[in-house]
Amino acid sequence: MTYEQAIRFIIERSGWDKGFVANPFLGDDIVALGLRRTAGIAARLGNPQRALRIIHIAGTKGKGSTGAMIAAVARAAGLSTGVYSQPHLHTFRERILIDDVPVSEPEFAALADAAAVADTAMQREEPELGEATAFEVSTVMALLAFARATVDLAVVEVGLGGRLDATNIVDPAVTVITSISYDHTAILGNTLTEIATEKGGIIKPGVPVVIAPQLGEAQATLERIAAERGAPTSLAGRDWSAEPGEQGARLVGPWGDWVDVQLALAGGHQVENAGTALMALYQLHPALLADEQRVRAALRDVRWPGRLELVHRSPDIWVDGAHNVDSTVRMVAALRAIAGSRPVTVVLGIGRDKDIAGIVRALAPLQPQIVATASHNPRAAEPEQIAQAAQLAGLDVVTAPSVAEALETLLESAPAEMVICVTGSLYAVAEAREAMGLAETPVFERSLLFG
Repeated sequence: MTYEQAIRFIIERSGWDKGFVANPFLGDDIVALGLRRTAGIAARLGNPQRALRIIHIAGTKGKGSTGAMIAAVARAAGLSTGVYSQPHLHTFRERILIDDVPVSEPEFAALADAAAVADTAMQREEPELGEATAFEVSTVMALLAFARATVDLAVVEVGLGGRLDATNIVDPAVTVITSISYDHTAILGNTLTEIATEKGGIIKPGVPVVIAPQLGEAQATLERIAAERGAPTSLAGRDWSAEPGEQGARLVGPWGDWVDVQLALAGGHQVENAGTALMALYQLHPALLADEQRVRAALRDVRWPGRLELVHRSPDIWVDGAHNVDSTVRMVAALRAIAGSRPVTVVLGIGRDKDIAGIVRALAPLQPQIVATASHNPRAAEPEQIAQAAQLAGLDVVTAPSVAEALETLLESAPAEMVICVTGSLYAVAEAREAMGLAETPVFERSLLFG
């Protein structure tokens, strides 16, 4: 395959959410076929996951940031890393990083070739399994890429849930559960207990699990699952702590009591993610944290685009992929500290399947002007729907047909002291970064994704 053919091979496997995860509305038995398909493709490629040392991460928020910190500290200690995460911002290749660099177009095409041959063989030999989805194929491609590169550590992020997620074919060295809140409730359940049960499905017998700060109901569920499976458990607040301070984070754990730790990733919630990352690394091998100054330098230099990222100065433009109520609350807390008394404008593009009214209400403490807009994603809510929610919340609101046009207007008219934030979805964030000249999405990828 050429690279374009490889992208088409993956993206045309459409289904729920463009096929990037299995259709969750067909029942557990049907969804569980996805795990069998993923395992079947991997087996026909020599089970690359078995050659890897893996940290497997589930959770509602913070998976990507925690994984990025884990990988950065590991690289600083001399390990080569692979990171599999989703969604991507600008190109599908960003989902498969080796030493913080997306796999090349020729390598991506070669991986897709291998996966396609294995998928064809599986369908011929086990037709009852059906065709693998895009997410199942890309999961095996990532594992194969990491095995071929002989990385020392693979950080694998769950796509959705955990129990029936395609990534759950791995046998990790450490599992991590980041903060759990309400998201994808139609799929994962309407209570934190139900959602935590799905996320906790990645906990393996005897494998150490690191549990980030949780609400009581989720915490109890995860602890119960870990106890039932005999998984040694490291709990936030008991085995380590992470607190923001005026001069930096305080990270306390078996590695020591580190104060004034500077984090590249902005926002108080990243302090929690940093503590979770350090505890996961300590469980993997305490020596990875033996050099405090090296770890501090790695945390100071972590890059994770699109997560409370400053992309323009005067006026300051931040982008953040918050897409549910809880992540928006956290973002608002960070923006209030950033903005101080300065006026705030929020460019807001939300998926129509999200809690639009709840997200808008969460923004209200900023008293921002809202610019309601939509990304190119066909699942984006109409700007008028967002505007109506903003009006009901008593906020000043205007609409713009696109993220790029919203930013163009603001850059022409906004005072230099204004703080602007583009949020609501990673799709909106990606378009903002592109409008600022920071990246570019290949035209054929955008057309295949969005038509």
